Amino acid sequence: MSRRVVVIGHGMVGARFVENVRRRDPSGVRVRLTVLGAEARPAYNRVLLSTVLAGGLSARSVELHPPGWAARHRVDLRLGVAATGIDPVRREVTCSDGAVERYDELVLATGSRAWVPPVEGLADGDAPAEGVAAFRDLDDCERILAMARPGARFAVLGGGLLGCEAARGLAGRGVRVTLLHPVGHLMERQLDPGAGCVLAAALERLGIEVRLDTTAVSWHPGEGLRYRDADGTTAFLAADGVVVAAGVRAETDLAAKAGVAVDRGVLVDDRLATSDDRIHAIGDCAQHAGGVAGLVQPGWEQAAVLADLVTGAAPSARYHGTRAVTRLKARDVDLAVVGDPAELDGDGEVLRFADPTGGRYAALALRADRVVGGVAIGLPDAAASMVQFYDSGAPAPSDRLGLLLGRALPGGAVETADPGRLPASALVCRCNSVTKGALVTAWRAGATDPGALRRATRAATGCGSCGDTVDGICAWLANADSRPPVLHAVGSTDRAEGAA
Repeated sequence: MSRRVVVIGHGMVGARFVENVRRRDPSGVRVRLTVLGAEARPAYNRVLLSTVLAGGLSARSVELHPPGWAARHRVDLRLGVAATGIDPVRREVTCSDGAVERYDELVLATGSRAWVPPVEGLADGDAPAEGVAAFRDLDDCERILAMARPGARFAVLGGGLLGCEAARGLAGRGVRVTLLHPVGHLMERQLDPGAGCVLAAALERLGIEVRLDTTAVSWHPGEGLRYRDADGTTAFLAADGVVVAAGVRAETDLAAKAGVAVDRGVLVDDRLATSDDRIHAIGDCAQHAGGVAGLVQPGWEQAAVLADLVTGAAPSARYHGTRAVTRLKARDVDLAVVGDPAELDGDGEVLRFADPTGGRYAALALRADRVVGGVAIGLPDAAASMVQFYDSGAPAPSDRLGLLLGRALPGGAVETADPGRLPASALVCRCNSVTKGALVTAWRAGATDPGALRRATRAATGCGSCGDTVDGICAWLANADSRPPVLHAVGSTDRAEGAA
């Protein structure tokens, strides 16, 4: 008899869990799936919202599944239906449409919600005030775009990852942007002060005014924003709108009301089980000792482990944490971060290169000859090398300058801007664990254009930051296949070799 699995949440992680379950149980013999999605939209790639905001993608193009996917894969998908309560004793979920769903296993993939700081005038009850938008979902994007005409003036509150992406996206629309951040450098959770300074300079070259150590005081619709500098001075910024990207909070209300243990998120163990063994949590709503908040990769890794468990495909599967890699998805700003940024201020070996004028910066922290933290801005070769050493755990070469500037890869391979020279083992797409070798294999199997490679391997369908590398490998393969074969005489038999 199939197990009844109810999934609350149809965002990126909930949708990925459903995909993984059906990949392991295509006919639905072992698992009967019901999915409750509070948004009326199909699941979409939330990580690409900044690209939608910048005009590089349409809302439709970031949907994760084609129309009819759920029905074809035996998934009972309820869009526009929210869960309103959980009864863990009766193992039932009550829904906003009045339905009651029984479950054998319940999966919370409720994600997180935008946090709006307690600034006068930003909120109208539970909704954003006039001229104010969060930056969390497609509805937010549409609200922002409706206000963001070219020449308009916007304030973006928050200089973290989302705030920087939102500022760049708006600037790409011809909007005049002022980015206000209450800390002394941008993206302080991921960057050291040197990197934050270079990032601020890069954004300013793109026409974005950056104000650090600055907090919003009050919003006045139709007029502008009053703010306070670090020295306590207040000033007024004329603005047509405000985008709030000040952080998120895990959606834990349902779990807490059901008596499930929560802290900053819903507490889970290595089996992604909560304090109630029948209830699991994955993604941004989950709090695991080795998880990394705010990134999609941990959620997708958790989705794969939980799918192994609920289908019985791998009963011993466990989630032990994620090696963090962060990329800023903003056009004309190449930034990558690995590991713990605190390591850059630790007592281990630290290498640095700074070129603020040129918008370039690299810093690497090493312990026991391994890369444990690092950041690279404006140095794509250094970023590729840093990520590969961090992912593989390979010992760093003795040529520390070559390591810092990206002239080496694990195993002695030399890295250049040519993605064709990456080793086959290089992890190209972290979100979906796709190596260069897997891309080459898919190409040889007939996926001979970038779109086909993406569909066959899922590379570049997560955060999108590896898109240029996937395209580069595709171009390299096409060029290699177009070269005439080289004939070698082997005894009396001719042998043809392809260039790739």
